[in-house]
Amino acid sequence: MALTEMKLRVLRNGPKPGKVADKDGLFLKIDKAGRMYWRSRLRRDGRETEQSYGPHPEVTLAEAREAHRAARNLLRQGIDPIEARRSRREAQRADAEAAVGFEVVAREWFAVHKGEWAASYADKVIRRLEMDVFPYLGSTPVARLTPPEVLAVLRRVEDRGVLETAHRVLVSVSQVCRHAVASGRATSDPTRDLRGVLKKPVKKHFAAITDPSQVGALLRAIQGYAGTPVVRTALQLSPMLMVRPGELRFTRWEEIDLDGAKLTIPALRMKRTRAGKVNGDPHVVPLPDQAVAILRDLKMLTGRRVSGHVFPGERDHERAMSENTINAALRRMGFDTQKDITGHGFRAMARTILDEQLGFDPAVIEAQLAHAVKDSLGRAYNRTQHMQKRVEMMQAWADYLDDLRAPPKGSSIALADAEPAVSAEVSNAFTFAVVA
Repeated sequence: MALTEMKLRVLRNGPKPGKVADKDGLFLKIDKAGRMYWRSRLRRDGRETEQSYGPHPEVTLAEAREAHRAARNLLRQGIDPIEARRSRREAQRADAEAAVGFEVVAREWFAVHKGEWAASYADKVIRRLEMDVFPYLGSTPVARLTPPEVLAVLRRVEDRGVLETAHRVLVSVSQVCRHAVASGRATSDPTRDLRGVLKKPVKKHFAAITDPSQVGALLRAIQGYAGTPVVRTALQLSPMLMVRPGELRFTRWEEIDLDGAKLTIPALRMKRTRAGKVNGDPHVVPLPDQAVAILRDLKMLTGRRVSGHVFPGERDHERAMSENTINAALRRMGFDTQKDITGHGFRAMARTILDEQLGFDPAVIEAQLAHAVKDSLGRAYNRTQHMQKRVEMMQAWADYLDDLRAPPKGSSIALADAEPAVSAEVSNAFTFAVVA
């Protein structure tokens, strides 16, 4: 007898393990826990298989009969209903994966790789995607992303005049798409058809003054800078120590050994890969006599602060000096930071003059600049420190800067005229803030 709704209600009220037949091979299977499932026996190629249609009462009698009827129709057409259902599920899963938006895949890719990068670089990568890509392509299924869609986003970046950023966005989008291909969410990388379509950026170096006579004028301007002692000291040390602006402004007093005349910059603050920051050695900067004297004077002002910053911020003394302070001071003195000099340009200035004017070994200069240099065989990075030669070079460089700073022969400029024009109000206010 075929099942009815009344019979099913009775079964649900007191289920007993076993099988209850319906018709045409459909039956209800009841397990020991009282759970009921729709099943049927189907024969194909002389083999009998059991087909499942789902649990009851979630799947009603009418729905189970319809599913069973469809399975028998497939058999009559020579199609295995089990294989057909498996193929249908795989297609549905593929459709669902293809519908995954670009932003979802991009954030997954970022989570996988951000541990390989320095934190500052990782921040730049995700910020570029959030600002320039996600608003336009974030919800677009990554599998359906087309070259014209990606190009339209890149053109938006180009139109802002930041060509280098456009190329970096293209690299990131390509890496995300390759991740989608590797993880089965896409079949190809649409950016492969965009090679050569972006405008090539003109490589622009940091502005730097390399003519010795112009360097002398710059040094005299720094000597007469009418600003706070902290900023003036940072300006004095920038050309002398040849470190990157970020390495200088975050310097802490415990990193400076005035008696030993050296500054030790932790690996984490160096411009390196994440592995280099974590596992690398610190960078030691020999301090010439002039730098030691300047820092001893500054320590009377900032050495007693709890924060430990050598160059505290002008507004918030518990934080390090702002990254824009040095360039702002240069502009205040009348130097164009786009054409003349920047805080980072002091490194190029030293690199050029030490080689061309003073004749120091480029390998020693590169070591002092903390540049990674490959050995002659090109197999590994040269880790030679050249420490003794660097000590001699740094002192010679400081002495040379002193000579350049002196007024030209026959000039009416007196060194006294180049003394800092810091008002008494500014000096007293800063000293009070430090002591407080």
